[in-house]
Formats: sequence, structure tokens, C-alpha cells
Amino acid sequence: MEGLSILIPTYNYVCVALARVLHEQAIACAVTFELIVADDGSSDKSTVAQNEAINSLEFGRFLRRSQNCGRAAIRNFLASQAHYRRLLFLDSDMVVRSADFLSKYLATDAPVVVGGVIIGGTFTGNLRYAYEKASEAEHTVSKRQQHPYHDFHTANFMIDSQLMRQYPFDEHYSRYGYEDVAFGKNLETNHIQIQHINNPVSFEEFESNYDFLKKTEEGLRTLYQFREELGDYSRLLQYVDSLPQPLLSLLRILYRCFGKSIRSQLAGTHPSLFLFKIYKLGYYLNYKHTGTDTV
Repeated sequence: MEGLSILIPTYNYVCVALARVLHEQAIACAVTFELIVADDGSSDKSTVAQNEAINSLEFGRFLRRSQNCGRAAIRNFLASQAHYRRLLFLDSDMVVRSADFLSKYLATDAPVVVGGVIIGGTFTGNLRYAYEKASEAEHTVSKRQQHPYHDFHTANFMIDSQLMRQYPFDEHYSRYGYEDVAFGKNLETNHIQIQHINNPVSFEEFESNYDFLKKTEEGLRTLYQFREELGDYSRLLQYVDSLPQPLLSLLRILYRCFGKSIRSQLAGTHPSLFLFKIYKLGYYLNYKHTGTDTV
């Protein structure tokens, strides 16, 4: 059925403001639409209670999952609940800053359209902010167009519903990270066109340094688990493969000696992006060698 399904997965995050902005724009566009927010088994009951307000929006639905199923499965679930041809997926912690955000998407006709992300605000001493800000220039629309499949991200994209059901997210990616990379690879394998446009949402809230390190470590474990499938799509894996074995062994030993102190520095108030890169490499090499995340 023609129309637009706006789909927002959320976990322990209140996204009522985002839902209302999108709802207002959909009404203004005079498009047939629905807005569905799916809670992926949040542990914070207060956020769940606040998100119930989405049910009061016309054409809005707030759905709760009793257990956390992961970033891939929750998006497949949302697609299964949608009624319309176009599926617009947005992460719940994104902010829509442009008044023509929805109309720009509705003006496209490619099977998959990616709008991009910009980094908002200023957060001194926050590792996630520093990392995302430093990477921002690599994700402009011109950069994304150079490698359309390698630069697919789930924070802000639209896809044809039939295509989504034909090529769903791989639910083997049940832990944090890389389900979007695998999805982009699957689209390329099946010769599905991706159109990258300049229609970003803004990322403006960042977890603590400690929590970001935990997510990064989980993502690295996911990367190792799926290293065979993701080899050509991961710079870290390509870098590891390019280094001679003696150097890899030395890096792993250095991580064993200094990993804890580097992690403490990164969790502090003045984290170093250079040390963050070193830490990621050392963590991956140590996990690859030992199968554990202990230092």
C-alpha cells in the first residue's frame, strides 16, 4: 500500500519529542502515514511510561517487547508491523533539525535512501562526541556516495517495504554492532541501489566514556565473531591483515601490559582519540588470541 511508515526502535530512551516532530511534518506533507515506536525490552520503566504518550498521536503506535532482541531483530519486527510501501527508520536518539526533512525523503524514488547524520552540540571530555566529531567529515554525502554500501548506517534511512522483507537484517547479529555493515554488504551482493542524499538528522546526546568503552568492546567482539563475513567492510580487519605477525604479537603484548591504564585514561575527563585507536586494535588482537576480554 502506498504511504509512509515511520519506524523508530528504542531502548531506555524517551523519544516522544522526535515522534512529535515527525508527526507534524507528516501531517504537513499530506502523506498517508503511520508512526510506530517499538521498545526493545527496556529495563528503565520510566522511559517506557513516558513513551506511552506516542499512542495519543494520530496514526501513532507504541509497541513493547518483553525481552531485548537486539538491533537487527527489532528493526525486522518494526518492518513486520508496518502497513505502507516506504519504511523510514530513525534511531530514537536522533534529532530532526530541518523543516523539510520528510519532504526530502518523499521526493526520492530509489529503493534505499540514506540521509546521513551530523554531530550537534559541544561536549568537552566526552569520548563518543570526540570520536563522532572527528569522523564527521568522512560521512558527508559526497564521501558516502563514493562507497555507498560500505557507508550504510541504520540511524536514518528509508527502504521499500518489499525489499526490506526480502533482505531483512541478519538476526545472528544479536549483540551490539555491525548489523548495519552486514546489511549494506547484503544490498551490494544483491545489486540493490542505494541513494545517498543530504538529509541528515543530528546526534546530540552521548553516553559516558565508560559506557562507550563497554559498547566499543562489545562491538569488537561482534566484529571478531563475524570476521569472515565482514573482512572487506572493516578498516580494522583490513589493517590487522596488513600487519606482519611479529608486529601483531608485539602489539598484543603491549596491550596486555598497558591496556588497563589506557582504558582508565579513556574513561577519564581528557580521553585521547589516538589512544582510543590503539586500545581498539589491542583489544581486538587480545580477544582474537585469547577468546576473552581480560587484560
